[in-house]
Amino acid sequence: MEGAQVIVLATPVFLGLIAIEFIVGWVRGRNTYRLNDALNSIGLGMLSQVSGVFTKLMTLGLYTIVWQHASLWQLPADALWVWAVGLVFYDFCYYWLHRFGHESAVLWAAHVVHHQSEDYNLSTALRQTSSGWLFGWLFYLPMAVLGFPPLVFAVVGLIDLLYQYWVHTQQIGRLGWFDRWFCAPSNHRVHHAVNDRYLDKNYGGILIVWDRLFGTFEEERDDEPCVYGTRGPLRSWNPVWANLQVYWELAKDSWRAERWPDKLRVWLKPPGWRPADVAARWPKPAFDINRVQRFDPPMSRAAMWAAGLLFLALMGAVLGFLWVAHTLTLVQQVGWALGIVAGLWLVGRFSGSQGATNAAATHETTDASAPA
Repeated sequence: MEGAQVIVLATPVFLGLIAIEFIVGWVRGRNTYRLNDALNSIGLGMLSQVSGVFTKLMTLGLYTIVWQHASLWQLPADALWVWAVGLVFYDFCYYWLHRFGHESAVLWAAHVVHHQSEDYNLSTALRQTSSGWLFGWLFYLPMAVLGFPPLVFAVVGLIDLLYQYWVHTQQIGRLGWFDRWFCAPSNHRVHHAVNDRYLDKNYGGILIVWDRLFGTFEEERDDEPCVYGTRGPLRSWNPVWANLQVYWELAKDSWRAERWPDKLRVWLKPPGWRPADVAARWPKPAFDINRVQRFDPPMSRAAMWAAGLLFLALMGAVLGFLWVAHTLTLVQQVGWALGIVAGLWLVGRFSGSQGATNAAATHETTDASAPA
């Protein structure tokens, strides 16, 4: 079965858990959902899966080539220990990909999509990038070199991804000993926070022990609630712009830099780094957590209905596309994908048409490269 088809089968579970989380939050008086934000987050997840139809074959193909021609040995795919060790090793590689996603600007440009939501709930878990394939595959090549078969790599990667869904919630508190060993909701809330204390912490996918080993662990504190989002807010419901925002900011700084080494450093340095000449001519204000305001343009009742109904139709189209994509020609795949992108863009317009204007006005005054 194709990986995309597994996601299709898991979608009712995802949506059912979102419904349960919403009901629990409503009963507790701690609702963490907004319609516009949830539609944007789930829509970005849909877009990521659609783009994956065109990129996953390349990334798995590169892994397979290295495994076939550069592996030290080839491990048996029918041995249970290969799967167990493979899952742990994949999670170790994921830790470093995730960490570099916060420590290198060009990798942050892809990963930022997952952090742009200023809410924190299960819909945030579905908010995924469409450009992570550009460099992410590099971090898993050690698995190929050590001989883990492509099937093992693909399946344990899906397991690692699916595990991380449930940790994106504010409705589950601390879990005692479990929090000390595994990525859990409390640990991952810290990871999504922009507070100084929490910034760039808790990268583990399944295991949090990597963070404890490599000095990136931070515990959630009752006296400092997490503030979610990024330090350079998106301020738009446009799914295409969500994927391009930081790339555009980096390209502008690179173009404006006078020194050629700085033009390259802009992409490789930690997010937020800017050449001195660029920072002097195009300054950006320092981040102040006390001035954070959520992007929440008003939606009329008609706009809510239009956005919701169109979104449901698009979800059906995406699920259908993912199920049959492997049987379609490239032209048919591109046609489906372009139609879905256009529909998701329209949902964003219904969710708050002034979003694109606000985002454009914000580009010169906020640090869109600062990590969270």
